[in-house]
Amino acid sequence: MPKTATSRRAGGSPKPSPQGKVNREAGRTRLPSNKKPGKTDPHPSKPRITARDAALRALQDVVRGDAYAARALDRRLEEARLKPDDSRLAAGLFYCAVENRLYIEHMLGRFLDQRPEPVVNDILHIAAAQILFMDRIPDHAAVDEAVKQVRAAGREGFAGLVNGVLRNLIRARDAGTLALPDRDGDPVAWFRARYSISAPAVRRLIDAYGLETAGAIAAWTPARGEQTVRPNRLRMDAATFEGWLTAQGFDWRRGIVPDAYVLSGAGNLASHEGYRQGLFSIQGQSAMLAAQAVEPKPGMQILDACAAPGGKTCLMAERMGTSGRVYAWDVHPHRVALIRAAAMRLGLENVRPAERDARKPADSVKLSMDAVLVDAPCSGLGVIAEKPDIKYRQTEEGLSALPPLQLQILSACAEAVKVGGLLVYATCTILPDENENVVRAFLEDHPDFEPETGDGWLPEALRPQFGGGMLQILPHRDNMDGFFIARMRRKGM
Repeated sequence: MPKTATSRRAGGSPKPSPQGKVNREAGRTRLPSNKKPGKTDPHPSKPRITARDAALRALQDVVRGDAYAARALDRRLEEARLKPDDSRLAAGLFYCAVENRLYIEHMLGRFLDQRPEPVVNDILHIAAAQILFMDRIPDHAAVDEAVKQVRAAGREGFAGLVNGVLRNLIRARDAGTLALPDRDGDPVAWFRARYSISAPAVRRLIDAYGLETAGAIAAWTPARGEQTVRPNRLRMDAATFEGWLTAQGFDWRRGIVPDAYVLSGAGNLASHEGYRQGLFSIQGQSAMLAAQAVEPKPGMQILDACAAPGGKTCLMAERMGTSGRVYAWDVHPHRVALIRAAAMRLGLENVRPAERDARKPADSVKLSMDAVLVDAPCSGLGVIAEKPDIKYRQTEEGLSALPPLQLQILSACAEAVKVGGLLVYATCTILPDENENVVRAFLEDHPDFEPETGDGWLPEALRPQFGGGMLQILPHRDNMDGFFIARMRRKGM
């Protein structure tokens, strides 16, 4: 991957430390034996947080604390209070390091006998992201800043190692000797390093789609700076919303999903006054379509079984006007609070959030719902372009545990569907084991349900992808997040 590759987001060599000697002939660096931190000032002044510091801390939150990438970055940028240019640099460094984590790990591994301790490893990743992907930052600055970060972290003994590894990386890049694993000899290892996706997920993707298509899926990214919004139908119809978008100075176009508008270069929409006033929501087209598959109408009783953070709940509630009810469940109290906050922002009085475990059938709603939406927990491999940390979190154990859980939730929630009612199963993944295989297993165990094959709810452009009541959206083909949607109806007596 050449230096000129860019992220979606965003001299003389000092002598190496004796404790981190570089074997220039072998091109590898031994870890220092002295790991004691250097002396520190007992009364230090509070240091200024730089763009690289903010990026490093956000990266640590993701890889050490399992934080979501976007939330980790927002938190660290707010903490750092950087100037706009520095904030953009921090975001670029962070997303480069996150999106390409396993690629960077592979390249750094050529010059390390073993992985260093976590903070040093993360500093190396931030610097390598600069060296391999960001043309505007001089190589010597990337190296020097990394060494400073190591020292600031109290890891003086690793300064020579970091300096040596990064300079070896630069030399190998310039000489064209950085290489991925052999694609033909070990396609899984090649794919893992090339796209920074865990090996268990890679094997499933290749099995399902073949190497070429799996690679196209992994490589897809949305156009830079684009965000999708939808109007609050209780506040504005389409024509009024389009006029409002124009008056606000937004560069916009209609999406292929009804009520979807794609904005370019709009910045932080969540801070816009119109968003705070509940005039619109930020939501991807695939997620919108999953809610629209329920075909919500005024007066309906709908259960959204795995509802947080509430985007689909609110879309359905808006379509129902001020009538009917959307019962929105989530198993975690803090996520139920997110649903409640979303409904309040949009002025929706027909949403009923509740802390409930969707795996457990509820007698109180049995055979009472016109429609049930099960947006099941999943691997998330359809949305890796927006949530890159998902890519390398997947484990064999975790992936294998999902289909039984999904089937359990779907079966429990199906009990709430009344005779003639609609059951919609949706995921934001593209793996057949979590999608059509779950639906087929459910239908086999529940002969009182059948596929709902009508396609009138679908945009014309997606109808060719719909069959047997099921739709698989593929990002590289359909230019939207990867999603799966299946519709089933409870048969009449």
